[in-house]
Amino acid sequence: MEEVRFEQDLVRALLREQHPDLADLELRDVNGGWDNQMWRLGADLAVRLPRTERAPALLHTEQTWLPVLADRLPLPTPTPVRIGKPSRLFEHTWTIARWVEGEPADRAPVTRSDAAEILAEFLGALHDPAPADAPANPTRGIPLAGLHRRPDSWLGVVADHAMAERAREVWEQAVAAPAWAGAPLWLHGDLHPANVVVRDGMLAGVIDFGEMCAGDPATDLSAAWILLPAGAASRFFDAYGRADEATIARARGWAVLRALGLIQIGQAGRRGLPGGKPTWEPAGYATLERVLAAN
Repeated sequence: MEEVRFEQDLVRALLREQHPDLADLELRDVNGGWDNQMWRLGADLAVRLPRTERAPALLHTEQTWLPVLADRLPLPTPTPVRIGKPSRLFEHTWTIARWVEGEPADRAPVTRSDAAEILAEFLGALHDPAPADAPANPTRGIPLAGLHRRPDSWLGVVADHAMAERAREVWEQAVAAPAWAGAPLWLHGDLHPANVVVRDGMLAGVIDFGEMCAGDPATDLSAAWILLPAGAASRFFDAYGRADEATIARARGWAVLRALGLIQIGQAGRRGLPGGKPTWEPAGYATLERVLAAN
């Protein structure tokens, strides 16, 4: 993915055009972002502009649904407060959202075991039955059998690693586990280290809701190994309180899948390839070690 970068002059012009009452606030570049480039606006706001082909649709999902859910969530979220419209300056929708204070977990990992209860409380609040018009997602919240072929190629990124065979076993156990039979639940859909923020070792906010959808909660529950420190997963599931053995098995499969994706993107970043994120590789290996150490 070639990384598109917009300049502050464009953001300032968009603010003057559509939200002039905010146009004179301090504007600062923010390092990071995948589908959207972000700037901090004043003390409490952020501007997000889509920069990939799929980003406008993801931003629209966040604009539509996060305001509906945000008030019941116990962690700060980047709730949209203004919507930017397509114009002669910029052809896509864009967002002004609440700024969520903290460092992304790929740069400042969660180190406190009591974050298990914080994450469980957050997902317990989010995982309610979704309405019939909630967004579907072709790669999140779906039966793992629908993704059965994907890890065969992704496992190549750890083919020479001692964990490779065990990772395949965990994945196959997850695919064999009974599928989710309940109502589709609201999901964040993309809980990985770059999509949460941390302060003093504690989970302090959840960001980037563009992949939010309805489906099997195992997708989100994989965060027990993706985000939390080693040994905290059982504490998380005790606090969450509503995941049976099959759901936990599927969650472990999702964790393996996400770990391989993080490693692959991280390796691309280490080689200087477009779209690569070097900090994601160690986060991916740490995830794999934690999920494979689980009983």
